[in-house]
Amino acid sequence: MAKQTKADILDAAELLFSEQGFTQTSMREITTRAEVNLASVNYHFGSKKNLIQAVLKRYFDVLMPEVNTCLANNKVSSGSEGVATLLYALIPPMLKLNVLRPSGTAIFVQLLGRGYNETQGHLRRFIMNDYGETIRALVDAIQQCLPDLPEEALFWRLHFAMGSFVFSMASSRALTEIAESDFHKHVNIEEGISHLVPFVAQGVAGNISQNN
Repeated sequence: MAKQTKADILDAAELLFSEQGFTQTSMREITTRAEVNLASVNYHFGSKKNLIQAVLKRYFDVLMPEVNTCLANNKVSSGSEGVATLLYALIPPMLKLNVLRPSGTAIFVQLLGRGYNETQGHLRRFIMNDYGETIRALVDAIQQCLPDLPEEALFWRLHFAMGSFVFSMASSRALTEIAESDFHKHVNIEEGISHLVPFVAQGVAGNISQNN
């Protein structure tokens, strides 16, 4: 019973957080949707911050082992082609989130976008504490493709790349509808990511002047 109550709280919080954002979602809304009392939330999670982290943890615990496997099997090549190859290899791990629930990939990215836009500083600490080794390995793999790119430049390019990814995936439904209306073509989320990869790879690897 306690296990089901915890799952119900997580499901309710995930839905409301993805639709409304972390800041705008109240604990009362979560308890109402989950049909539990506040004491149950406090018992299982202790605080709203812990609940936010627990919602994301369900996705990260599926995603990060897959990313580790992907990095272990990746053969490093240089330039934008190397970055693109690596990013394409990350598509199956991202799509595996759909196993958790229908549209799991899109929901996960929406949650990331909420944290990105709402300055949830505790999320960065949580992610780096629990999954920092994988994230650093991913950044190192990209840096190996671009050995001459200064570390600061890579930081900014990855920041902008993440922004592009979050925006595109969070608005994937709208983009799909536009593609269907304008080009009479149904595009699923995998195709959407595939369109995004060359753009991001060129942006990360592109030759632009740096102010050193």
